[in-house]
Amino acid sequence: MIKKFFTAICAGVLLISGCGGEKQQSDVAPAPAEVRQEVFATITDDAGRNVTLNTRPERIVVTSAGFLEPLHAVGGEVVGRPDSKNQMPAWAKDLPSVGAVYQIDTERLLACVPDLVIVNKGMNEKLLPVLDENKIPALVVEMKTYDDVKRGLKTFATLSGNPEAAGMLIRKMDDDIAAVVDKVPKQPLRVAVLHSTAQGLTVQLDGSIAGSIIKMLGWQNVAADMTPLAKNPDAAPYSMETLAEQNPDVIFVTSMGDADEIKSKMIQAIESNEAWLAIGAVKNNRLYFLPQDLFLLSPGLRYPDAVKIMATLIYPDKFKE
Repeated sequence: MIKKFFTAICAGVLLISGCGGEKQQSDVAPAPAEVRQEVFATITDDAGRNVTLNTRPERIVVTSAGFLEPLHAVGGEVVGRPDSKNQMPAWAKDLPSVGAVYQIDTERLLACVPDLVIVNKGMNEKLLPVLDENKIPALVVEMKTYDDVKRGLKTFATLSGNPEAAGMLIRKMDDDIAAVVDKVPKQPLRVAVLHSTAQGLTVQLDGSIAGSIIKMLGWQNVAADMTPLAKNPDAAPYSMETLAEQNPDVIFVTSMGDADEIKSKMIQAIESNEAWLAIGAVKNNRLYFLPQDLFLLSPGLRYPDAVKIMATLIYPDKFKE
């Protein structure tokens, strides 16, 4: 009896559905299209990569200490940072370390469980494949020139969802730098910037920190037209012969390593080589060593301080407190 009843029901269903013949219009509404996931931000980084973030990053690791203060100032949440002798704000000292700036430890980085890694351009791009493999978004950021810093601040403020903060900080820095530039005499000044490391000397171009400040102060970088190094677009090979031909009025020296030791060795080299003594900057005692905390890594929010230091070394009377 039950079998006959089931057979009758099935037959009725087949009749209603057309039994596999011409399809009948269904009363059931089509399933809605897949709801697109909301996007928090899409950012084009300094490597030209378009990076999409679905949510606001709350666990950020940075591979440059120069990113710490700008990111913190706009509300970024940092959970990991590199070691640094020159740029380590007090609030960041107890954060987990991901290793040396030039050799980030990927295991320590991944142990921070970041939802975003901000990678220093020109130094840490080798991390990108590892981050991609672990499905961790990454932004490549460059912060050398003042324009780089302003662009980076806007990016960081986007990450924190606080774009107004970047605008306020940039306006304050613009005003402070303008106040310094206004005090600098408007007269030609030919400047060279040497970068000293344990490997030797290079010449800094306009894309370097010091080079960008020279332009801001209205001075001429004598090396501006030199051919850059293949692996460093902001530096050119050093040549004593070329420097002597350029004969700059002022020489600034930036350094990486033990600053006191580098200064001592360089002064000894200058005093023992008559070619140095023929250069106007050396002859007139206008050779200056710049502090590493502002000129080795990006000064970030302290760019006005870096500008003022260079200006004060040349025109101390204009900046007496």
